[in-house]
Order: sequence, then structure tokens, then C-alpha cells
Amino acid sequence: MNSRIVTMFSAFALATSAYADGHATGDAEAGEKEFKKCKACHMIQDADGADIVKGGKTGPNLYGVYTRAAGSVEGFKYSKSVTAAGDAGLEWNEEDFVNYVADPTGFLQSYLDDSKAKGKMTFKLKNGDKAKDVWAYLVSVGPDAE
Repeated sequence: MNSRIVTMFSAFALATSAYADGHATGDAEAGEKEFKKCKACHMIQDADGADIVKGGKTGPNLYGVYTRAAGSVEGFKYSKSVTAAGDAGLEWNEEDFVNYVADPTGFLQSYLDDSKAKGKMTFKLKNGDKAKDVWAYLVSVGPDAE
């Protein structure tokens, strides 16, 4: 029986990694660990409201962030700059996510070509490899992975 559990877990892990590999270059398992820093402000809650990761409500729900327009989670109050970036066409992908979490305000200023642009996120994840891992994790628990 234990070998069946190990086999099932291994198959799940491989499937999750394979999915994330199609949309992300990081390590989803490492990203799950790194996400513990993010859950102080962010939760991951599926479309039915079930918690994948319980977390804070200071930041938007990160379920389905892959290719989602910036500033588009209904009911969440974003900064004007994040909403403007979404209106200007910003849809989250690995590269933009990694650059955003490294310096949210700097990213928005560059993306919008506006030195006054500001985001509300103050946390910075400057390690690009760790940011890619978090992205891989978010992709692996998103709606397309189910």
C-alpha cells in the first residue's frame, strides 16, 4: 500500500512539474515553500471559494494569475497604477511577474512610462530564481492545472 501512495504522489508531482514547465521555468515545489512569505498578504482561493492557501486579504487572490490582466480581481481595490497597467494590456506572465515582485513600483513606473506610478505592494522578492519558483507554484495550483 505504501508503494501505491508513493507512486501516486510521484505521478502527481511529475504532472504538476510538467504543467508548470509549459508555462514556467521555476520549481513549483520550491515555490510553494517560498510562497509562505507571500501569504501574509495573499491567499489562493479557487473559483468556488475553497482555500488552496489561506492567507491575508491585503493583496489580491493569486488563483489564476497566469495571463490574468493586472488589476482585474473583482472586488479588490488596486492602486490606480496597477489598474492602468492592466488597461494598457499587462497580462501576468513569468517575465513580468518576476520583474514586478523584484520592485513593484519600479516595474509600474517603467511599464507605464510614468515616474509617479505607484503600487501598494511593498514586499520585494529580488531573487529572480525564487520569484520564478513562486510563479511556477502559482501556475501549478491555477485553474488550468486542475
